[in-house]
Amino acid sequence: MLVVHHLNDSRSQRILWLLEELGTPYEIRFYARDAVTRLAPPELTAVHPLGKSPVITDGGRTVHESGAIVDYILRRHGGGRLIPAAGTDAYEAYSQWLHYAEGSAMLPLMLMLYTGRLGEAAAPLQPRIESELANHLGYIDRSLAGRDWLLGDGITGADINLSFVGEIAGVFGRWPQHPNIEAWVKRFQARPAYKAALEKGGAYSYAR
Repeated sequence: MLVVHHLNDSRSQRILWLLEELGTPYEIRFYARDAVTRLAPPELTAVHPLGKSPVITDGGRTVHESGAIVDYILRRHGGGRLIPAAGTDAYEAYSQWLHYAEGSAMLPLMLMLYTGRLGEAAAPLQPRIESELANHLGYIDRSLAGRDWLLGDGITGADINLSFVGEIAGVFGRWPQHPNIEAWVKRFQARPAYKAALEKGGAYSYAR
């Protein structure tokens, strides 16, 4: 049985959503953040040495990193769903979006999150962070213009993997400048599979 080691208020929520979209049977093992530090509990290191979530176990195999997990689940359990056919231009675009989510796109958002705790000490970094946020959110917003999903009319695993970026952008108040991102987030948050994942996964602060 595939097991999602699920940390509250984390990117593992989108793995639950992916599995709900596919209708793949899975179990959830819950882990709670430290109430003060907001860090993952040490128990997660028993699953993988990094002690991070998302991480899944499937039989004797452990898979970590969001993009790798999405790729693994779709190859092993997807039956061709939520992913373009290999060798097509659409697949190449899909692959780039899948890895962009946790590569370039997430970094300025994480910097904004962490430096927000530093107060005035973070002031020298703010112009560069703001510039990178505008660059990446602008890129995503323009890419979504005139389409429902990143690759056009149909949702893919790339939308699911990038979803956290869109949600965090809303938390940081960036939706007014990027209406296509806002519409995209509201579109996927209305999906029955997304709502089912919320019911199973528990508290998630980024579902607006």
